[in-house]
Amino acid sequence: MEVFKGRPENSEGRLQREVRTYDFLDELGIAYDRTDHERADNMEACNEIDAVLGVIICKNLFLCNRQKTNFYLLMMPGDKKFKTKELSAQINSARLSFADPEDMLKYLDIEPGAVSIMGLMNDKDGAVQLLIDEDVLKGEYLGCHPCVCTSSLKMKTADVLEKFLPATGHDYRTVHLVGED
Repeated sequence: MEVFKGRPENSEGRLQREVRTYDFLDELGIAYDRTDHERADNMEACNEIDAVLGVIICKNLFLCNRQKTNFYLLMMPGDKKFKTKELSAQINSARLSFADPEDMLKYLDIEPGAVSIMGLMNDKDGAVQLLIDEDVLKGEYLGCHPCVCTSSLKMKTADVLEKFLPATGHDYRTVHLVGED
């Protein structure tokens, strides 16, 4: 895998949702490194990519309550185990589960395997609440997909929090996940 500065020189053969991500980041003046790779839809593949980029390994989970009235994007370290009960208590939402792929596409314009904070740029109505584990916030950089699972980005955490999120109209809530048995 090769690391590049910024967007691909040629967007031919790339999905529109990926190109829109680069356009949005460039418009905001957010610098990022990028690498292209085979489909990365599990943490093992992401670990390899993150080692190349030198970023924190993040799990991005798209969740909802049982009634499908509240949707959440959770960013947490890849090495922590996700405990529904632990998160439910903090956000006062019982019966959390993984949201359907149809909802992922509807709200974030993302398909399974490519869940990323970048999808919030597509959530114009603010239907998705962002939850970030405190350990993710400690890293100077974070890694994410540009709305597809065949490329990955590295950017400053501060740029994501201070430039990207305000431009999308989203805020975030810090959560504390222990993730132990």
